Amino acid sequence: MRGHRSGQSYLRQLRIANDVLVVLNDQDRQLWDPALIAEGHALVGECLAHNTPGRYQILAAINAVHTDAPTAADTDWAQILALYDQLIYYDPSPIVALNSAVAVAEVQGPTAALDIIDSLHLPEHYHAVHVARAELSRRLGRTAEADQFYETALQHTDNTAERAYLARRRNELGTIGHES
Repeated sequence: MRGHRSGQSYLRQLRIANDVLVVLNDQDRQLWDPALIAEGHALVGECLAHNTPGRYQILAAINAVHTDAPTAADTDWAQILALYDQLIYYDPSPIVALNSAVAVAEVQGPTAALDIIDSLHLPEHYHAVHVARAELSRRLGRTAEADQFYETALQHTDNTAERAYLARRRNELGTIGHES
């Protein structure tokens, strides 16, 4: 792939701004490099033409669906969920199941996703499960629950950018319901 290292640096710039994590939904897609996206889509197309999917091909296809959407709201979550259903066959890990639950939240709603997450056997120290629970609880208006999940996630990550993002999201809970 063209300039793998420069691609990694480019992605880091998009994912971290002022030492704070910028999640996919908040990224300015106009800043995404169309040449890198086109190259990625071409590689996914080549893989699909061989009709021998595997873990990495499906992950690349998921990425292609994300990069195909002009905005976060335009993301084809049903297609992403279908791809995660395939990925679980190749990688039946709880981490993949957690990512699939996030897609379920977009297709079926946060309650369905929380039910899935509650059934997973993820290590307590894995902060992403607490982040997912916090975000889904937030969407359901369960601010006290979300606050506790953010706190637990903060306890289990040392990444400065993630900590800043999680602290900001947690602090925003106090303004929910107070906005005009």
